[in-house]
Amino acid sequence: MIPEINRILYATDLSENARYAFGYAATLANKFDAKITLLHVLDGVNPGIEEQIIGYLGKEKWQQISNDNEQQFVEKIKARISDFCNQMALHFKECPFLVDQIKVSRGEPVEEILEHSNAKNCDIIVMGTHGTGLFSGKLMGSTARRVLRRSEKPVMVIPLS
Repeated sequence: MIPEINRILYATDLSENARYAFGYAATLANKFDAKITLLHVLDGVNPGIEEQIIGYLGKEKWQQISNDNEQQFVEKIKARISDFCNQMALHFKECPFLVDQIKVSRGEPVEEILEHSNAKNCDIIVMGTHGTGLFSGKLMGSTARRVLRRSEKPVMVIPLS
């Protein structure tokens, strides 16, 4: 049986290197006429630090700052998608994939990626990875490794250069 890919979850850290992994998500979407959901997870602020910030700024002001930062990330992702589409337009008449949703969430990245892939009924997760230190060429990033280990869905892990 050949699997159908209708929905792709592309998890990104917004780094320049992550554009390389996005190329794989776009190619899959083009080949299978699938929709891409982009997910960027903001690590949650340490609860103790957040309480101090709320004590200093007030809950309403802190919420406003948090929401503004979230909106900036969404705009940054949209700008990168537009730039990527412009680059792809050199090879195609129109951007060959459909970005269905851009999602920015807060929390622990692995949990958010797994939860979102299940909630959106994604058929595959695409994400980049990079190791650190002396073994950077041999080790997979901890987030990608944990998603790969725990996901019930196929995970395409793209080594980033």
